[in-house]
Amino acid sequence: MLPTVARVLDLEVMRRGLPQVVAGADRLERPVRWVHVSELPDVAGMLQGGELVLTTGIALPEDREGLARYVRDLDEVGVAGLVVEFGRRYFDSLPRALVHAAEQRGLPLITLRREVRFVAVTEAVHALVVNAQLEQLRISESVHQVFNELVVEGAEPPEVIRQVARMAGAPVVLENLAHQVLAHDTAGCPEAELLEDWERRSRGVRPPGRTGHDPRSGWLVTTVGARGQDWGRLVLVQEPGPLPEGEPHPHAMLLERGASALALNRLVVRDRESLERQTHRTLLSGILTHALTVSEVALRAQALGVPLDGRRLVGVVLRQRCGPIPAALEAQARLRDFTELAAGAVRSCRLPALVGALDDEGVGLLIALGAQQDEHAALDAFSAALRRMSAEADRDGADAPGPVIAVGSSVGSVRDARRTLLEAAQVADAALHDAPGGGRTASYYRLPDVRLRGLLHLLRDDARLQTYVERELGPLLAHDAEHNGQLVQMLRIYLEQGRNKSAAADAAHLSRPSFYDRLHKVERILGVDLDQVESCLSLHVALLALDAVRR
Repeated sequence: MLPTVARVLDLEVMRRGLPQVVAGADRLERPVRWVHVSELPDVAGMLQGGELVLTTGIALPEDREGLARYVRDLDEVGVAGLVVEFGRRYFDSLPRALVHAAEQRGLPLITLRREVRFVAVTEAVHALVVNAQLEQLRISESVHQVFNELVVEGAEPPEVIRQVARMAGAPVVLENLAHQVLAHDTAGCPEAELLEDWERRSRGVRPPGRTGHDPRSGWLVTTVGARGQDWGRLVLVQEPGPLPEGEPHPHAMLLERGASALALNRLVVRDRESLERQTHRTLLSGILTHALTVSEVALRAQALGVPLDGRRLVGVVLRQRCGPIPAALEAQARLRDFTELAAGAVRSCRLPALVGALDDEGVGLLIALGAQQDEHAALDAFSAALRRMSAEADRDGADAPGPVIAVGSSVGSVRDARRTLLEAAQVADAALHDAPGGGRTASYYRLPDVRLRGLLHLLRDDARLQTYVERELGPLLAHDAEHNGQLVQMLRIYLEQGRNKSAAADAAHLSRPSFYDRLHKVERILGVDLDQVESCLSLHVALLALDAVRR
């Protein structure tokens, strides 16, 4: 920061002159860019603004109008202040017209009652100015180095925001154009205080230009975007107050550099999930892992535009039906597209919801329903929208099986949100093995729909269920593993076809003698009779349990 008029008056070389402020005492925080010594009455034409003018007044006009014009010209050019030394022209006081004009203009006017060496004043002040400029250069270089490293390392937005908050020593918030919080760093202040009623407060702050300071709120705001496409604002939250006259905000460059890093990050990772989806995913993960408290989840969701308090919450888990296993990058892209598809379906139904990837295969939603909204109607509308959009996005259209839509029981508080999400995940895992359609009329699955398969999925971590699977199917699994066989699959087809051997042979694309031979092998290895209903029932349950355990 450049030295102010008050700082200059506090210098030892100035204190020797016994300075006294006779006008503009409330403007002493003006920054001093330079010191200029002149006795000319028309010196304003040689100034650029920000100078502290030193004079003995020996050539100042004598008339009232001339003195007023002298002060007016200095003020209009933007000088920091005027210092008049007694002893040459004036001795005990300044002309009343000069003092009055300075007071009217708000121009700091200072007298020196003792003689000082003006050259000593200029040397001292210029040293402060040069040091301030060097310090600004050092800070600028440090900021650029930090953010260049962040960009090169591909730092995510939370890390960029954390660096801005640390260097500024104040909270920083990244919001989208709808004034919803995408990421933030509290810099030690209470999170509730920072995010409370954020959208309303943010909409009231609109400083001019791409970067601007709002003295009423104290916020420093810069626009985030690149290539002419703005997508958010970066906000430095500080206490209200004006800036020193003519001085840029000390953190403007820091905030702009942070915004540039965020814009570059978005360009680099534009093929990955959007920042909104990342933020939603973090909240869903925080609910499931207890990484966030109930109040933190509610507060952050509210700031994101998804109110959870006082709503009925319904967990939904979406999974795509099994197909060819894609490569890792293709799987990431497919999951990202699936997540954005789900978010689009939510938006089309105007349902407030958190939408984000839960794992490598599934998408989770926490839908917040109002008191007057019908739960079944809302879920039916969402399911229809998702299936329609999935069909439109898939080149194969109706030939491709639709996604599994699993719904948990609705709950009445954020504290119970984890329960409805976990239930939906369990239903989705069980429903994955259900045939598409399956004679069902509902557009989504709930716990009663998955019946025995759902129960086994709930018990899949129980050692007793795992022991049962090994006891029933262990020898057959071992045989397939040793001989690279498919006897387990043959058994599964036989049971799924209702023990109809002819239909099972057709489903397995084998001749009847070949298929019958494989069934006899199954009987020998397991020591069972597949004509007995109880044996087949036990084996069918074991196969369903095997699916659950393997998930």
